[in-house]
Amino acid sequence: MYTTILTNLENGIFTVTINRSEKLNALNKDVFNDLDAVMDEVKKNDDIKTVIITGSGPKAFVAGADIAEFSSFSKAEAMRLSKRGQDVFFKIENSKKPVVAAVNGFALGGGCELAMACHFRLCSENAKFGQPEVNLGLIPGYGGTQRLTQLIGKGKSMELQMSAQLIDANEALRLGLVNYVTTADALLEKTKEILNTIQSKAPLAVGKIIETINAADTGNAGFEKEIECFGDCFETEDMKEGAAAFLEKRKANFTGK
Repeated sequence: MYTTILTNLENGIFTVTINRSEKLNALNKDVFNDLDAVMDEVKKNDDIKTVIITGSGPKAFVAGADIAEFSSFSKAEAMRLSKRGQDVFFKIENSKKPVVAAVNGFALGGGCELAMACHFRLCSENAKFGQPEVNLGLIPGYGGTQRLTQLIGKGKSMELQMSAQLIDANEALRLGLVNYVTTADALLEKTKEILNTIQSKAPLAVGKIIETINAADTGNAGFEKEIECFGDCFETEDMKEGAAAFLEKRKANFTGK
């Protein structure tokens, strides 16, 4: 049914595993299509009570977006890409059934944005988080400028996104980006333990908690601005240079043009 994800339903917990370990589970068009479709399945299947999103392999949750897929995009194409990513992540964020990220390694760029779209996050000790898009002459395009700010505050969000600095699991816990840090072996077990507790509560009330907490910041102007600015980046020489340098495995030479 899906080409880039694996699914498993057990005791009401639906585990969605992004299965591109050879690409460190990087997001591409197919992954977005599968995530979109799987959230439809979550909504329609009454046997699914809660959801875990995780990555395959020992290294990465999702290590970013597939740069090769969009490195030559025009502004209009980039804006459509940003809108598509935001729409899928809104679908996760607005699910009436709890969706929790079990971050089992790198959660960078689009991967960090995917984790932040989930209702909360747990991670293993080897996890790394970051929004390093500025290294490509870009900004986050799938909600990262908004959700990271909501989760950890404006000042630290500014610092991390402008510097492209990565943070480890303990720093993510200190900042409130994740709720728990576990060993790699215990990550899914701990996540399921929490979801089993949630599944014992009133499902409609749980859904309303999600809805009302999400309404704590109701303005969408920031997301619209992100789409526009993400597209603007694709008209810069720096973005072309950043993407080319990444693909050619060399250091980028940015000129501010």
